[in-house]
Amino acid sequence: MLDRPNIYLIGIGGIGMSALARYFQQSGRKVAGYDRYRSPLCEDLEAEGMKIHYEDDVKQIPSRFKAEDSLVIYTPAIPEDHSELNFFQKEGFEIVKRARVLGLIAQKHRCLAVAGTHGKTTTSSILAHLYRHAEVEISAFLGGISTNYQSNFWGHDDTDLLVAEADEYDRSFLNLKPTAAVITSTDADHLDIYGEAQSLEDTFREFAESVSDFVLVNESTNLNLGLKYGFGNQNSYYADQVQVREHQYHFDFVHPQGRISDISMLLPGRHNVENAVAAAALALKYGLSEAQIKAGLESFKGVKRRFEYHIQKEDLVYIDDYAHHPREIAALQNSVRELYPKRKITAIFQPHLYSRTRDFLNDFAESLSAFDEVILLELYPARERPIAGINSKALLDLIQSETKSLMARQEILSRFSEEKPELILTIGAGDIDQLIRPLKLALLK
Repeated sequence: MLDRPNIYLIGIGGIGMSALARYFQQSGRKVAGYDRYRSPLCEDLEAEGMKIHYEDDVKQIPSRFKAEDSLVIYTPAIPEDHSELNFFQKEGFEIVKRARVLGLIAQKHRCLAVAGTHGKTTTSSILAHLYRHAEVEISAFLGGISTNYQSNFWGHDDTDLLVAEADEYDRSFLNLKPTAAVITSTDADHLDIYGEAQSLEDTFREFAESVSDFVLVNESTNLNLGLKYGFGNQNSYYADQVQVREHQYHFDFVHPQGRISDISMLLPGRHNVENAVAAAALALKYGLSEAQIKAGLESFKGVKRRFEYHIQKEDLVYIDDYAHHPREIAALQNSVRELYPKRKITAIFQPHLYSRTRDFLNDFAESLSAFDEVILLELYPARERPIAGINSKALLDLIQSETKSLMARQEILSRFSEEKPELILTIGAGDIDQLIRPLKLALLK
């Protein structure tokens, strides 16, 4: 299946799909695809030689990709009535989900997988960076754009190790059969798929049981398997002596064979110290030295849309973050407060999915209420149909803040062209990333 000369991806601009597109492109295939809008990531793929169009229109599919020797890959975010998907189905093409393709690629390597409802993108990106910084050849399929390398993929079929972000959505990660895995968290999410939190936890357990060699689990989970990591010495791997000095986190990484002292991390947030511990544990287990790990952690610059600074001045800070779950928003708020305890924080949040907003409505309201000011955008539905009574206004009504509003993008840009906040955040997993460039320009006027 993977040796087809033509690869067509429906939803090519998705973070996981684009990593696959880059994999096939660098291995000499012809790659094209469809996406809903021309994001900066799509622009990068086009610059790398891929043909992409932005209308659901069978006529725009290049003719070579309508030939029998094409492989069609799609993402679960694509609706069932998508005309291009239906065309390939009717014509009898081999059509496979993204997760299955990644699983087949991973079989060629020893796979180090990172799963969890929060933290998996940063942890897998740190892990991949540790090897690359140490000049050890690996392959990496990441769920975010590494700031160090401006990509979410590197590698080839001949590397021994492959680092993969293992996505729990749609039970996708069960396609991977890893050599080793980290599970960063099992908090309830994707209840539109799982129905209830216990079902999600059971699926994480099933994933862990598919791992052949080494399982590392965050101490906060209820999974009684593998080794634990976190902050206390009850764990096999943990962070000790955690301090914030001059806007940077310093800590010791303690492991069963010893200690790496006074690591200085560029990434903010105690949750990222935990992520670093998990990545360091796997890297130590699979070939890297203490010196390589310390140098790698101290040189890691982060992941796009994960606590990403866009303006960092004495009188104005603008940070963008992908947080789209109440626990992630709370962790973000805690990190910002710890680094900037005296600043007034203005948070612009775009709710993502009707089902997630419904399932965690009160939790979202509670986590957002911790900011000094909250501005909501209209909910981003992605693949979903509307749910009665669930919208941004319903969330706004529950937020316990004296300064809260529901605003259109142009209103936000107009306001912040004139008024300069002390610290402003854009938060969410929808298309709020399209606000980043214009907001930054408005703030710098």
